Amino acid sequence: MEKVVLKASKREVTGKQVKALRRDGQLPAVIYGRHVEPIAISLEAHSTGLVFAKLTSSTLVTIDVDGTEYAALVREKQRNYIKGNLTHIDFLAVDLTEKITTKVHLTFTGVSSAVKDYSAVLVHRMEQLEVECLPTDLPERILVDISTIKEIGNSIRVRDIALPENVAVLEDADEIVIIATLAKEEVAEEGAVVPGVEAAAPGLSVERGKKDEEGAEKK
Repeated sequence: MEKVVLKASKREVTGKQVKALRRDGQLPAVIYGRHVEPIAISLEAHSTGLVFAKLTSSTLVTIDVDGTEYAALVREKQRNYIKGNLTHIDFLAVDLTEKITTKVHLTFTGVSSAVKDYSAVLVHRMEQLEVECLPTDLPERILVDISTIKEIGNSIRVRDIALPENVAVLEDADEIVIIATLAKEEVAEEGAVVPGVEAAAPGLSVERGKKDEEGAEKK
């Protein structure tokens, strides 16, 4: 993906006064990081919303703050629960020469014969992988080909996933990412048990950034 640049300005407005900033079409945000003192900024809300519709949580962005550029990852996005628009963003500034540890979302592709031919249900045990790499090598998403799941009981483990060059996975290699199981109604009817298949629901990991300095007002 081409370089993503967001134009921003430093802001002095904080707390309850931020509400007026939003009414003026501005989006409050903050940049923080190991080598950066927290910087309160504002972005143009509409254009930023359009850009974010195309990004993933692991997309590297460049924030131009009054002429000074910061390479950053999005650590938290807050939205208005009714309107759905962005209300605040936390950015984590990164050093392009230092490796980072973060989570990348999985995108499942292909067609599973277990689903097509045996009416199996694919249970997602993992939706993200924790990886380590340089910021410039960080993939926006990791593709998982489910066409290798051909029968009920087949699964894909972390070790089966092809990773981009220079990206190291930090998860247990034997961890199941996705598995084909019997449909619930079929299990109930026949009382069947598939060896090695657990009925547990998939657990989803949610990564949160630092808290917004505006507290409850941001809601």
